[in-house]
Amino acid sequence: MLQELTIRNFAIIDQISISFSEGLTVLTGETGAGKSIIIDAVHLLVGGRGSSEYVRHGAPKAEIEGLFFIHDNHPCYAKAADLGIEIEEGMLILRREISSGGKSVCRINGKLVTLTVLRDLGGTLIDIHGQHEHQELMNESMHLFLLDEFGKEEIAKNLVAYRKKYAELVEIEKKINELSKNEQQMAHRLDLLQFQVQEIEKAGLKLNEDERLEEEKKRLVNYEKLFESLKAGYENLHEDQKGLDFVGQAMNFMETAAEIDNRYKEMFESISNSFYLLEDTASALRNELDLLEFDPHRLDEIETRLNEINQLKRKYGFTVGDILEYLEKIKEESESIIHRDSRIEQLQAERTSIREEVLKLGNKLSLLRKKWAEKLRSAIHKELKGLYMDKTVFDVVFRKQDENMNGMDDVQFYLSTNPGEPLKPLSKVASGGELSRIMLALKTIFSKRVTSVIFDEVDTGVSGRVAQAMAEKIHHISKYSQVLCISHLPQVAAMADTHLLISKKITDGRTRTVIKNLNEAEKINEIGRMISGTEITSITKKHAKELVESAYTLKNG
Repeated sequence: MLQELTIRNFAIIDQISISFSEGLTVLTGETGAGKSIIIDAVHLLVGGRGSSEYVRHGAPKAEIEGLFFIHDNHPCYAKAADLGIEIEEGMLILRREISSGGKSVCRINGKLVTLTVLRDLGGTLIDIHGQHEHQELMNESMHLFLLDEFGKEEIAKNLVAYRKKYAELVEIEKKINELSKNEQQMAHRLDLLQFQVQEIEKAGLKLNEDERLEEEKKRLVNYEKLFESLKAGYENLHEDQKGLDFVGQAMNFMETAAEIDNRYKEMFESISNSFYLLEDTASALRNELDLLEFDPHRLDEIETRLNEINQLKRKYGFTVGDILEYLEKIKEESESIIHRDSRIEQLQAERTSIREEVLKLGNKLSLLRKKWAEKLRSAIHKELKGLYMDKTVFDVVFRKQDENMNGMDDVQFYLSTNPGEPLKPLSKVASGGELSRIMLALKTIFSKRVTSVIFDEVDTGVSGRVAQAMAEKIHHISKYSQVLCISHLPQVAAMADTHLLISKKITDGRTRTVIKNLNEAEKINEIGRMISGTEITSITKKHAKELVESAYTLKNG
């Protein structure tokens, strides 16, 4: 659940901190007081799209921070683990900053993350439902997604298996199309590939050849310096009165000392070992000097070969290894083109086999969807009955279509709101109030899957007993998920476990939003205002009190 929300310099909010509780929290207040701004802030906190327009005038940045307490086995634990984010004692802190220049900074438990990551994890914490979602319900392309979401415990893994096999089909179709290009294109492509194969093979490249040649070139270019260094090294070791003579004399002296006093034996042996090691080194230097020779023709050969290799690198890869890898690739492609008829036949046979598997998986997916569609029908009818739409018939209509990434089903929600009327697409028959109730029915079904649910004026277009039914339905959802609800309906406000009043004040010529947690008496006064408008009469106050008492009875009955 969302435990604490802090907002700074966001729209008309300078700074507020709100503590939320479990159950149903209702936010009410005059139009323009900032109720929806708070929901906008929460939307940004869980990855919604933001802009510099949200930053309060004159402030460098807007800041939103939320503290969530999450239960064990919540899906966000796995997502956080993948990101290397630790969740201690079930606490998760989300933070979002938007600068006046439009730059956005996102953090989860102090770790910087991308907006995509914030949105992915935030989606497991909060489900925001506003009036715009009526448009989603009207969008027929969303219906398949909603059905899959409803039955995801069984549908999801089958959809993943189907998509994996379908991706294989797409890839093999691509290969067949490439090989089935017109003859002239294939002929040109084959000529090019054969030229490239011939050019690379003619060069007779060997792996790491260029590195070995560069080392040899370095030795030849620096031949004189290398010869002088070896010669000086040898002479300083082995010429008269040079290094080895002095070390030999020291060895003889230390041998005498060791014979007199055993304590000097170790020093003698050390010098002795060094003498013979240096003698071996001097001999090796002499051999190197005898073998060392400068061949100007060899240097020319190396330069020519490296130039040839570099020419090939410019065309086919950064290293000799890259070029040789490219050679294997184009030889394989050449073979495919030369034997393309047989290759096409082979791929077509593979395509037939894969398509059969795709169809098999697709049909299995369709059967699962139809099974869950039946469950969705029953669940929706049950929820609509409690919203005074018991005469309404809801159906999930399937149409077969060619296989695609989502399967082979075109799914649309159909509705008949009056007895005797035929079922028609939901988008063509539902009124605004009916859409609100249908969406609320869906949210009731899906509410157990997220930590918190937010309703932003979803009760628009309803009144009377329908309003009361929606209030009871929203409270029912709050038994499974924390619910935050902006409402203009007194019936909904009466059901609140926590009632927050949002108002605005002008201080030093600036408008700011103020929030207050109402006690019982203040709650009754606010509900009275919602019933009658600005003037609260004894009658409206009495009505408000009755609503609150009735709500208390319903909640605790």
